[in-house]
Amino acid sequence: MKNNPFSLMFGKEPLERIERYTQQNEVLGAFTEEHPQQMIYMIAGVRGSGKTVFMTTIAKKLQAEKDWILIELNSSGELLKDLAGKLYAVKGFAAAYKAEGINLSAFGFGVGVNVKETGPVVDPETMIERMLNKLAEKGKRILITIDEVSNTTEMRRFAGAYQLFVRHDLPLFLLMTGLYENINALQNVDNLTFLYRAPKIYLKALNIGSIASFYERIFQISREDARSMAKMTLGYPFAFQVLGYFTFENKDDPIRAIAQCRQYIDEYVYDKIWSELSEKETVILGVIAEEKCYYVKELKEKLEMKANMFSVYRDRLLRKGILNGEVRGKLEFALPFFDEYVLEHI
Repeated sequence: MKNNPFSLMFGKEPLERIERYTQQNEVLGAFTEEHPQQMIYMIAGVRGSGKTVFMTTIAKKLQAEKDWILIELNSSGELLKDLAGKLYAVKGFAAAYKAEGINLSAFGFGVGVNVKETGPVVDPETMIERMLNKLAEKGKRILITIDEVSNTTEMRRFAGAYQLFVRHDLPLFLLMTGLYENINALQNVDNLTFLYRAPKIYLKALNIGSIASFYERIFQISREDARSMAKMTLGYPFAFQVLGYFTFENKDDPIRAIAQCRQYIDEYVYDKIWSELSEKETVILGVIAEEKCYYVKELKEKLEMKANMFSVYRDRLLRKGILNGEVRGKLEFALPFFDEYVLEHI
C-alpha cells in the first residue's frame, strides 16, 4: 500500500475507518420510516470522537436514496438565510417556486415571496415553509446537517423555526453535532426545550478488537502486536487514526511513531480540551493522574468534596468524554496519554 490510509484531518473521511453500525442504523431506521416518530438527532462527543464523519456517513446514505435532499449548513453562518438559498437552488423546482411567487431578489436574506393579496413577504420562515410545502408535494424529504453547533443567536433562531416547521408536518429532518457542553447549553434555552427531549447519540470508544484487526491487516503484524497498538489508543477514534498514520510513516521506528502521535494529539486536541476545563475540573483530573486514584469513594476523600458536589463534576467530565465510568465505583481516563498530559500541566 503506497498511500497512507489514515488521516490526520478532523472531519475528513479516512480511507480506513471503523463504522458505528448500531448507531447509524438507529438514525437511518428512524428517519426512513413511513411515518417518522423522530426527525432530529443530536450527536455529541469529545473532540476527535468522529462526530463529523458519523454525520457525513449517514447524510451520504440518505442522499443516495430516492426523494432525499441533503442540505449542509455552516453553524457560523446565517442559518435561515442559507437554508432559504439552498432550498431555492434545489434542481427541478424553479417552475413550482415561480408559480408560488417565490423568487430571488435583493432582499436582505436573498429570497422574496410576492403575494398579490398581502404584498411581498420577506421573512425567511414564511419563504422556507412555502418551499418546503412544494417539496413535500413531490414526496421529497429534506435532511439538514449542521456541524459543531453552539448556543448562538443564529442557532437559537434556527432551532425555533425548525420546531415550527416540524409542527406543521413538513418533511424536514435534522442532524447536528456538537461538544457536550455546547449541546447542553443550547437545549436548556427556555423556548427550545424540545431539543432536550430530542434523542442524542454520545459517541464513545471504538471496539479495541476492531482496531486491532485493522492494524493487523494494514501493517501485516502479529495479532498480539496489533492488540498492543489498539489498547494504546483506548478506542479513541482520533488516536486510532493518528497512531496508524505515524506508524505507517515510521514503519521501522515504532517508538518515534508513538512520540509523534502523542505530540500531535496534545497540540491538536488536548491543549484545546484543557483550556476549556474549569479550575475545579483540572483539580479533580490532577488528583486522579497524580495519585492514580480511581475509586470514587477514595477520590472524594482526597478532594474533601461532598457527594452532591462531586457528582456534578464527575458527570460533567464523563459527558465530556474525558473520564470513563463504565466500571462501577471507578473512574479512569477515557483519552490515551491524557493522564500524562495532565501531570505535565497541573
